[in-house]
Order: sequence, then structure tokens, then C-alpha cells
Amino acid sequence: METRHAPAAKRDIAHRLEEARERTRLLLSTVSDEKLASQHAEYMSPLIWDYGHIGNYEELWLLNEAFGKTLSDRELFDIYDASIHPREERPSLDMLDREDAAKYLDAVRDSVLSELEEADLANGERLLRDGFVYKMILQHEAQHNETMLQTLDLMDGKYEPKEKVELPEGTPPDEDTAFIPGGTFIMGTDDEAWALDNERNAHEVEVPDFRMDAAAVTNRAYIEFVEDGGYEKKKLWKPEGWDWKVEKKVKAPSHWYHKESHDWWTKLFGFDEPLDLDAPVMHVSHHEAEAFARWAGKRLPTEAEWEKAASWNPETETTTGLFPWGDESPTPEHANLDHLAFRPAKSGTYPKGASAYGVLGMVGDVWEWTNTEFHPYPGFESFPYREYSEVFFGEGYRVLRGGSFATRPNAIRNTFRNWDHPYRRQLFVGFRCVE
Repeated sequence: METRHAPAAKRDIAHRLEEARERTRLLLSTVSDEKLASQHAEYMSPLIWDYGHIGNYEELWLLNEAFGKTLSDRELFDIYDASIHPREERPSLDMLDREDAAKYLDAVRDSVLSELEEADLANGERLLRDGFVYKMILQHEAQHNETMLQTLDLMDGKYEPKEKVELPEGTPPDEDTAFIPGGTFIMGTDDEAWALDNERNAHEVEVPDFRMDAAAVTNRAYIEFVEDGGYEKKKLWKPEGWDWKVEKKVKAPSHWYHKESHDWWTKLFGFDEPLDLDAPVMHVSHHEAEAFARWAGKRLPTEAEWEKAASWNPETETTTGLFPWGDESPTPEHANLDHLAFRPAKSGTYPKGASAYGVLGMVGDVWEWTNTEFHPYPGFESFPYREYSEVFFGEGYRVLRGGSFATRPNAIRNTFRNWDHPYRRQLFVGFRCVE
């Protein structure tokens, strides 16, 4: 028998599912069919593949795996199986066009909502316990929203959305760094309602004393590194980073360039604009972040250091909850977690979003590189499928933390782990340093 809270939980899930779909369609609403079908970078899928994949993933996990119900034939599942077709192959696939994809997503969603009405969220199988599979679908669509925004940022021509949110002005933090005392803290989580397999299990970790930048490294600070010849000083780079820089002829963050006046400008979603000097630097690889840190006499944080600074309350000796400020859902006063802003906020814009140690901007604005390779936590169990996390362990991926302006609140929290190759720059990613 369901608990008395189940109907409210179902309504909440249905509302979140619909809100996520509205955002997805809003992002693509002004993009032409031609640009939807084009591949704008070899390491990104065509936008129309992402769109169809969102519906197919929902059908697979919320209909097929959970309820044994299928709307599509095997061929469609193969087309949208990310483990079968690498991104460079996807433009040649027989994908659904915009109209047919929209009908397909509607058909899947109608069936999902019908099954939700009958689902026993309290006493179902593990896949449905506490509605996990529904929340996994929400996170998946949110993650593809961010992937779509990365593609739109790489697309030739200007991306002009229907809606845009203006950001408040910020004030840089009073102190450049925050002191985080050493000791043991609880890293990860045992939550099974939202947390993905790589965030589990909660375990004790000990870190020594360290100081962390109170805010992410800004464009202003990064320009100093560039203009001091940071890209020409081999001693600042690890061998693999130097080789990558030389091979790719990298001289500045992706999208940066000089205008005639010699000021630094950037191209953001196809629009040329002067760099916002007080915003976090963005579109830098792990190699670049590491070289900057060495130039500054610092280093990148470990993943454990990052999470302790974000999540631990030294007064109560417990975690702060889902976010650095606690369990309260993000508001416009806490963080820039609305991808309709289409840019990071200035450093110090959200003082109410500070962690217990006074570290600002740890959730939202830009992802942050850590110096930790992606590995499982003690007691890791692959769930609900190996291809989400397990196949990436030990392959040289670096962990990113914090989320960006393009990350929806459903897909971010203190324990959330992202990862990518150390040379990737299409992400909305920056960094902060420790010493």
C-alpha cells in the first residue's frame, strides 16, 4: 500500500518532468531544422540526436525496464544508444526529424505519466524505490540540456533564444582565500533517491589543512597569466599538457581573441563581446588550469578538498545537506543555476550561497576542475547500468565539480561528480586553486 505522501510525490515528479521538457523545447525552438541536423563539432552530437535520445532513454528506463512496456522497435533503440554509436557516427544515422521526434517524445511522456499514476513508489522494485528512476530521467534530460547548450555555443552563427534571464551585479569577496582546517569529513552520500551510483557510498576521508580561493579564478586573473607568457613557459606545464598545447596551437582559452584595440574579447553563443573581467574564466582545459595554478604558486584542489570546502559544517561536524548553504532549494539569491542566463555571473554575486567556510560560487556559474582522476568510491555498486559510470573509471578522466549556469538544479548537489578528458574545453568549465 502506498503511503499518504505518494500522491503528492507523484504530482511533484509529473510537474518536474513537464518543466524539464518545456526547457528542452524552449532551447531548441529558435534553431533551424538544418542546424538541428548538423554536427557542429566532431566531439558533439547533432542536436536532433540529443532530442530523440532524451525520449528514447525515457522509454527505455521508465517504460521498458520498469514496466515491460515498449513503444518503439529495436532499430530506434540502437540509433539512440550512446554506447553503440560514438558521436562521430551519429550524423549518418537515420534519426527522427524535429516533427517526428516531438511526436515520439509526446507519446513516450503520455505513457510515462499513465504508468506513474499506477506506480507504487513506496513498495516497488529497487529501480522504482523512492521514485529513483523518475529522478534519473529528470537528471538525464537536464544533463542533455547542458550538452545542447555546449553545442549551441559551438554552432556557427548567433544563437538567439526566445527567453533570457538577466543576472544581478556582484561584489568580489572581501578575502581572496578561505582557510579549511584539516581533519576527517564524510564524503559522498548514501542517498538512493537522487544520487547516482558514482556518488555512493558515504565514507570518511581525511584531508590536511589547506587554503582555497574564495571564488573561482576570474578572467582578470587569467589575463595576467596569458600576458605574462604562461602559454610559452614549458616549466609551468606537465609534459602531456605541453604536448597538447603545442599540437593544438593553444594560446588562450577557447573563444578568446583580440580586437583591433588589443583588448580581449570572447564569442559567446555566436555573439562577440568584451570579456567580463570579473566573471569566472571559462572554456579552459585541465591542462591550462594546472599551468595557471603552478604559475600562481598554487595547485588544483583534490576532489576531497573541493567537497569538504563545499559540504562540511565544522560547527556541527556534519554535512550542510544538498548544497553548500544547506538543503534549501536554490533561489536567485543562492546561485546562478538557470541556464537561461546563458553566462556565468560575476564573482561574489551570491553571498547567500557561500559554504560554511565562506567559499563562494561552488555550485553554479562554471564547473571546476579538480586534480583527481575519476575512480569509484569504496563499496561502489554499478546501478542501474555499467555504462553510466563504471566503464569510465581508470581511463584518465578528471573529475569536475560544482555545476555551471547551464546545469539545472535537478542535476547538481555537493556530492555530484562530473568527469571529462583533461583536454576538453567545450564545457562551461573553470577552476579555483588551493595552497
